Amino acid sequence: MKEKQGDLTRIIEPVVKEIKLGMILAGIASICYVLAFSIFAFVISYLANAEINYTLLCVGTGFIIAEYLLRSNAFRVSHVAAFKLEQILRTKLSEHIAAIPFGEVITKGSGKLKKSMLDDVKNLHSFVADTTPMLARVAVTPIACLIALGFFDLRLLVLSLTLVFVSAAVMSMAFKDNAKYRKEYDDNQALINASIIEFVQAMPVVRTFSDGASSFKRYNDALNAYCKSLKEWIALTTTASRVAIMLASPIITLVVVGISGSYLYMNGSLEFGKFIGALILAAGIIESMMPLMWVNNFVQQSRAAASGILEILDIKPLKISDSFKEPKDSSVEFKNVSFKYETRDEFALKDVSFKVDAGSVTALVGPSGAGKSTAAQLIPRFWDVCNGEILIGGVDVRQIEPMKLMNFVSFVFQDTFLFNDTVYENISMAKPNATRDEVISAAKAAQIHEFIETLPNGYDTICGDRGANLSGGQKQRITIARAILRDAPIIVLDEATAFADPENEEKIIKAISNLIIGKTVIIIAHRLSTIKKADQIVVFDKGEVVENGLHEELLANDNLYSKLWDSYTQTQIWNIHKGSYHE
Repeated sequence: MKEKQGDLTRIIEPVVKEIKLGMILAGIASICYVLAFSIFAFVISYLANAEINYTLLCVGTGFIIAEYLLRSNAFRVSHVAAFKLEQILRTKLSEHIAAIPFGEVITKGSGKLKKSMLDDVKNLHSFVADTTPMLARVAVTPIACLIALGFFDLRLLVLSLTLVFVSAAVMSMAFKDNAKYRKEYDDNQALINASIIEFVQAMPVVRTFSDGASSFKRYNDALNAYCKSLKEWIALTTTASRVAIMLASPIITLVVVGISGSYLYMNGSLEFGKFIGALILAAGIIESMMPLMWVNNFVQQSRAAASGILEILDIKPLKISDSFKEPKDSSVEFKNVSFKYETRDEFALKDVSFKVDAGSVTALVGPSGAGKSTAAQLIPRFWDVCNGEILIGGVDVRQIEPMKLMNFVSFVFQDTFLFNDTVYENISMAKPNATRDEVISAAKAAQIHEFIETLPNGYDTICGDRGANLSGGQKQRITIARAILRDAPIIVLDEATAFADPENEEKIIKAISNLIIGKTVIIIAHRLSTIKKADQIVVFDKGEVVENGLHEELLANDNLYSKLWDSYTQTQIWNIHKGSYHE
């Protein structure tokens, strides 16, 4: 993602006044700093004649105190602005993520959202708090030093500028291919991270089917590419950057200006006070410019952070109707629905139409990628349709109040998710005002109560990160208990028993039976045997509804469903024949 120049300006706009104030204070502080040292140069010239100019000494001291107070207040203002911006951005991101289509949240992924809300906001906090006052200092101090140095001696000003320009030219040569090598560095580092994650996550597969050579080779190749690129970058820049840093160092400046100034002083063409002042200011020019590279790095990092945040904030939120309507029942109807993901060229759904009667069971079947999961996810507005409409109880889902729509539809996915909290809290989150008896009743209906009672702290036992302390079947039944407690009139099942072991499958089936009593049920079917008795089977293929009817009717049609059923039954009777292995 290429960051745009205006992104950073747009992001910091809420605190731009505070930033400007902080930078102004920092800039004035830098001027006071230069004035103080210029005045002290004259104080030193008086000391050379065994005199003390108390007036100049007091004025110089006053400027030093003013510089300290202004600089302290500049950082105070910038830090307050940084905390204010942090609060604004995190609040805005949280509210915006809650308002955008849920499908966009899934697409972006937790890693991207975490980076935007935590890492990118933190980088912008650092930029506003520390970098903006430094930017003012880097901009003002060299100019103030040059003006003061010109006042002391134009010859030494020209000499100092020559050192600055030579250093800048050498540094520019050193970093002429910096963008290219920076990109290679970042890309190779990303490859290393990806290969490490792959190696760790694939450990069960590696230990079962491989000695780890292939997966480790990918990591090793990425590491070698990273080292090669880094060595080339260092080799290209090391000599030139060392020369540039040496030329730009205050010590070199002091030596060059000191020798030249001494010569001018010895031949009587430069006063002692001006010589001292020029010496101090020449070093000040270089020293004040040294943080420029560090500041530039922070600016680039902050621009990238701003672009990352705006990538989230620029996602269009779901359109909210001006007037809401109440569904008359829990029926669901698709009317000429077409939908396309922004990241894809082809439509995922094309002119899809079917109706699910209230209280009935409808199965969505079809090959992988046919569009059945997409259709189910459009019902609670994970995304909005591109064309057509989806009705619940005769009302377009876009005209139902969002919270009411959420309470109208419950999803039970194969991929369960539990929070790192107690079992009780994981169930009760479906209905925060539920009593303990209601939670326990839901757990009993989900066939998980007896197991919960065996846990060390019962319902107060921590589930672990993503439910790590529980088995897959146990997590599934807890999520079903959550759905039972929600008591939504429409249930969407991404067949929860698809990967369950026999013992858990029986319990999950009983739990689902209790869940769907009196509900409108839409099943995304994987095991066709489980939907033989569905009131309706809707067959998808390439984003279109190609068949619709009862199990026996669809088999008699001898079309796609019949072929899917034949393939499914064949997989159920498949076995390894005895005698296929010979020593």
